[in-house]
Amino acid sequence: MAKAAKAKKPAKAKPDKPKKAAKGTRAAVRAPKPPKSVRLAEARVLRPLEVETAGADATVLDRLWQTVESRRLAGDVRYSHSARLLARGTAKVAQKLGEEAVECVIEAAQGHRPEIVLESADVLYHLLVVWVDAGIRPEEVWAELRRREGISGIAEKAARPRAIRRVARTGKLP
Repeated sequence: MAKAAKAKKPAKAKPDKPKKAAKGTRAAVRAPKPPKSVRLAEARVLRPLEVETAGADATVLDRLWQTVESRRLAGDVRYSHSARLLARGTAKVAQKLGEEAVECVIEAAQGHRPEIVLESADVLYHLLVVWVDAGIRPEEVWAELRRREGISGIAEKAARPRAIRRVARTGKLP
């Protein structure tokens, strides 16, 4: 009678080590690691949305406008998204505001609260870029809002001249 052969355990497959590419080939070239400040900023932006409202107020809009204006003046399109966008012209600036507004509307219609917050920030940023492009200072808009304070929206629209309704090409304004 033959002895029972011992069953060999199947060898565990070892993961293949990546082979080193020959010098000068594409696989040998690695993208440089971004600076630590960029990695930290990306981590902050990409983490789940946790809105901390303590100390938050609308003065951030004035500071953001100042930042966009300073980027316009510096004109460094290599490192500034604002400068790059402004350099592309008024039509592109307006288009970006429209795109962000549509994205915000879509999120609002779907009831996605965290996404509404994110898209609202995008809308406000791109609105400020439009202001910078048009030479409008935030104080002008704040003054108009203050002028309208306490006035019914219905009454305010009714007081608009007919020319505005004609330019708007709508009969929906009272």
